[in-house]
Amino acid sequence: MIVPAPVPTVRFSNPPTMYPIASKNVAVIGAGAAGLIAAHELRQEGHKVVVFERENQVGGIWVYNPATESDSLGVDPTRNLIHSSLYASLRTNLPREVMGFRSYPFLYKRGSHRDPRRFPGHREVWEYLKDFAVDFKLCGLVRFGTEVWHVGLMENGKWKVTSRKREGNAYNDRNQEKLDEVYDAVVVCNGHYTEPRPAEIPGVEGWPGKQIHSHNYRDPEPFRDQVVVLIGSAASADDISREIAKVSKEVHIASRSVQNGIIGKLAGYDNIYHHSMIESTQGDGSVAFQEGSVVYADIILHCTGYKYHFPFLETDGIVTVDDNRVGPLYKHIFPPALAPWLSFVGLPWKSKWIAGTLSGRLSLPSPKEMMADIQAFYSSMEASGTPKRYTHNIAGYQFEYDDWLAAQCGCLPTEEWRKQMYVETSMRKRSQPETYRDQWEDEHLVRQAEADFSQYFSKVPSS
Repeated sequence: MIVPAPVPTVRFSNPPTMYPIASKNVAVIGAGAAGLIAAHELRQEGHKVVVFERENQVGGIWVYNPATESDSLGVDPTRNLIHSSLYASLRTNLPREVMGFRSYPFLYKRGSHRDPRRFPGHREVWEYLKDFAVDFKLCGLVRFGTEVWHVGLMENGKWKVTSRKREGNAYNDRNQEKLDEVYDAVVVCNGHYTEPRPAEIPGVEGWPGKQIHSHNYRDPEPFRDQVVVLIGSAASADDISREIAKVSKEVHIASRSVQNGIIGKLAGYDNIYHHSMIESTQGDGSVAFQEGSVVYADIILHCTGYKYHFPFLETDGIVTVDDNRVGPLYKHIFPPALAPWLSFVGLPWKSKWIAGTLSGRLSLPSPKEMMADIQAFYSSMEASGTPKRYTHNIAGYQFEYDDWLAAQCGCLPTEEWRKQMYVETSMRKRSQPETYRDQWEDEHLVRQAEADFSQYFSKVPSS
């Protein structure tokens, strides 16, 4: 097993732009990972950039907040909003070599709060994003403590962005003074792990137990000695189910993807059980599953994902969210009728393409051609029986998508070691869910990554 060596102090430079450009005034909404790389690429292209960030620091979802919302299920529109969905013990489910920006490797740095593990805790990711913002001098572009209240299309094709300064936690004070500004383009990077998407459960209105969405999960203590039904099968469900099993009486995992052959007790655990989805709930506290079993539970924990949510955006119906499909979006980024002046980063994201189209260096197909591409994509989803809510789930073709975008920008495709490392990690995650973060056999890929990273940094000369 290889422990990453600390990286020497490095200096990153911004190479000059070598082609004529049309500089635009661009508003970027959010200073998380997507917003930071968007701001960097836009400025590299020669655009004037303002980043709006409602919190007082960069990092977005990676800024841990131990507080939770007043509505633990996250459906009350008047609840106090907490942006972070991190739980205290969270570690990445991908190695740092895969996670980092290509030109800014996610390497271990010495420091009192740094984490040398390949699959580090959440704070290490936040530290990495802060390093990126500092090294590329991005913090000066960010208006911290500023919430975007409204983004609307003007008659001249420009965008009016209305914002307001944060005063303590007074986001719900609608009488605060607001600032109106005009921008040529808007890049939406507000994240998609804040608005919970709880499961729909028959009879739950009369069920007497407590419901919580994983957005408001921080540690296992509230589940001590409780019988818990956990809904979900993704990474957070795997981690949280095993963590709360250490203190709870029983954990019953309900999932659409469970196979009949593994219904029952999870191997290696005395109190974790797999079930099919919930059939119904009753006023006596019972929860019935589709395979026929029934348990009496104290808590239903929804590890069921999130909704795409853009409450500030007004496009006269051009862009809509329908069953978690944001559309129509060409390649998950551009709405054809508004391209390239409105774009979405994080669905997933590729900022270099956006920056190049805004400057005129890169071109897009016609709106008609983009719509035809979108309709063909939607038709393929229907033909394969893929639900609409999975429109932006590109896990099955992640690298093909990334490489297509790289080709549009004239960039190199994804490194082979990165692809192999991603695939091998995914396989270990399924076969060794308890140990894959600390035991691996891809040292040869780590060495390839480290050799590749050397081209992106140099030692600072001695003063």
